[in-house]
Amino acid sequence: MSLTPMPKPTSLVMNPEVAPETIDGKLERLGMVLPAAAAPVAAYVPTVELNGLLHVSGQLPFDKGMVMVGRIGEDRDVAYGQAAARACGLMILAQIKAAVGALDRVDRIVKLNVFINSDPRFTDQPKVANGASELMVEVFGEAGKHARAAVGVTILPLGAAVEVDAIVALRTS
Repeated sequence: MSLTPMPKPTSLVMNPEVAPETIDGKLERLGMVLPAAAAPVAAYVPTVELNGLLHVSGQLPFDKGMVMVGRIGEDRDVAYGQAAARACGLMILAQIKAAVGALDRVDRIVKLNVFINSDPRFTDQPKVANGASELMVEVFGEAGKHARAAVGVTILPLGAAVEVDAIVALRTS
């Protein structure tokens, strides 16, 4: 029995004549549309950039211009919570783009803090938080993998189901 060498995969060879895909191009290819970056509703700013890190204030989930409200485990299920967390993630991306001009400046998503308006007996907060976490990996690949906290709370602003804030490392060049 003779062994035939495997052919080299051509999909892994970089073609210097083809520009790498931009994050905006990837969003378009994935059919994702960023919402307009939400204005603050109190005495704070949406983002603060310091020492190469962009701190993004807590973002609420919007669907068709309305805040996604409810308490997970009481009047809303995990799937609704995941959709709300994903909507928060899209708003985080919108805030990053508004702050620095291009999502291609993101070097890494460092951390997400996910707050879930949930019934006291509800314990699947990590599953809800995956809605935002999986979005970041879908958009940024390895650079979207991050540290995270998923915390159940008794109430969020405007009755929102989920709120997410972020710390993002930026490229300097």
